[in-house]
Amino acid sequence: MSKVIKFNKESDLPPLVMSLGTTLVNKTGSWRYLRPVYQDKTAPCIEACPASEDIQQYMYLVAKGEFDKAWETLVAENPFPAVCGRVCYHPCELSCNRGEFDQPLAINAVERFIGDHGLERSLEPFKIAADRKEKVAIVGSGPAGLTCAYNLRRLGFKVVVLEKNEKPGGVLQFGIPEYRLPKDILAKEISRLEDFGIEIKTGVEIGKDVSWAALLKYDAVFLALGVHRSRAMDVPGEELDGVISGLEFLSQIARGEKVALGQNVAVIGGGNTAMDAVRTALRLGSKAKIYYRRTRAEMPAIRDEIEEAEREGIEMEFLVTPVRISGENGRVKEMTLQKMELGAPDESGRRRPVPVAGSEYTVTIDNVITAIGEMGDFNFIPEDMLEWGTVKTNHFGQTNIEHVFAGGDIIEQPHTVVHAIGSGKRTAMAIQAYLDHVDPETLVDKISVGFKGGFSFERFNDGQTGDPVDNHQVVHYEQINKNYFTEKPRNEADEQEISAGITTFREVKTTFDAQTVIGEALRCFNCGVCNMCDNCVIFCPDVAIKRREDDYRYEIDYDYCKGCGICVVECPRNALSLIPEGK
Repeated sequence: MSKVIKFNKESDLPPLVMSLGTTLVNKTGSWRYLRPVYQDKTAPCIEACPASEDIQQYMYLVAKGEFDKAWETLVAENPFPAVCGRVCYHPCELSCNRGEFDQPLAINAVERFIGDHGLERSLEPFKIAADRKEKVAIVGSGPAGLTCAYNLRRLGFKVVVLEKNEKPGGVLQFGIPEYRLPKDILAKEISRLEDFGIEIKTGVEIGKDVSWAALLKYDAVFLALGVHRSRAMDVPGEELDGVISGLEFLSQIARGEKVALGQNVAVIGGGNTAMDAVRTALRLGSKAKIYYRRTRAEMPAIRDEIEEAEREGIEMEFLVTPVRISGENGRVKEMTLQKMELGAPDESGRRRPVPVAGSEYTVTIDNVITAIGEMGDFNFIPEDMLEWGTVKTNHFGQTNIEHVFAGGDIIEQPHTVVHAIGSGKRTAMAIQAYLDHVDPETLVDKISVGFKGGFSFERFNDGQTGDPVDNHQVVHYEQINKNYFTEKPRNEADEQEISAGITTFREVKTTFDAQTVIGEALRCFNCGVCNMCDNCVIFCPDVAIKRREDDYRYEIDYDYCKGCGICVVECPRNALSLIPEGK
């Protein structure tokens, strides 16, 4: 019992209501019917990331200047941070809660800084399991294949990657121009994977150098071929000299081959390949122009790429489609176009272009570069594995042949680098489950779900411990306590002068310096996760919250916590929840 304090006269009383003895005797926790708990939730940027990068965590580390730890956090989920920091279409930024407050975080630019910071570092610390006897064959060395190889190697499997081309990298190597992705950056990220124990064999074609039957003898197979064939326009004159597919054109440039273009180049299409092709043609000295059958709003290319092309002075003509290519002496000379108008939405959700009768007109051109879509080369794959131009799989990439998996652009998913990375990681988990004689579909219950595009490799392997986690719950803007944040403009990466950029393949954008990247990371709300701001400690009226002995996060003394919820209300980032007592 506490010592009883008695007052004998009025003058002994304190000047205001206060406790002169200990309050510990009054365990006010008995009043509580709601219990505050710390719960790590999902930031919307992570939910939107197909590779499930722990964005809020590496933003927190970058803000503290801990770049090495930030790189480790990023590479735990994605082996290509320096690549994705340049070519990802960053859907995370579209979902960033900060975007409703002032401007979204420059997540892509921060990722690029982190990736470049760690280019010389080894992957050895990421090995999480002892070597196993099983060997997995991966067909294709693009982002899906190499990501799968990386995660399988982390799990201890022997991995061999079979690549048809003379260099690994797939679309990263032969489809993305140097001004967006310098080849020395790509080479360093791939070389690091080889040093990690991944065997990459180039110049190996399935069906020619290795038979399908021989491939099936591996313990597991992952097909990540990519889509390297351009779709034909099916118009008269397409076979004329001077007409080239966008993929072939970009591949020739990537190989250092000389491509002779005339002055007037027409690029047909509105996707990323079309943007890369038209900007590459411009850098070769041609006057290149985009012709697209819908409007600018329907263009599937990355918004940044469209805007950069416009800044470089590239013209774009919308609501037109080629109907005929004419030539002279076997070479293209003219292109006849027909005007279009938008009708009802098609299966893609975009309004279908409809020809306008009697609207044909002709333009004089020297070259036509076609970029209206890509498809895979499945000549060695059994027909019963295919459906509508893709390989049929379940959600984890397993085909109708139990030990054969597929991913990347050859399955039904968006054709982006980051989706390919997510696919490769997800399939590595499924291959481990299969080789451990577990149904991959049961992974849905084990993996931390709540991500639209992918799954967390670290959480799958029990890499996250400590406080309760509710990764199903995404923190939205209205759940952020905006009173603790001030408006601050987004930092943008510098670009080289346009006059210099269009005459060279030097990289267009630059990397943040350390001061800028820290400033940008400090703008992060750190949605849904405690970053130890001490608000809960400061506002608790019962002094029931204190830092843990390891100085990581907090603990609540429920003997005294009344469940008033002030800590929950005052948490800037919704990292606390009130739950009914007893649940």
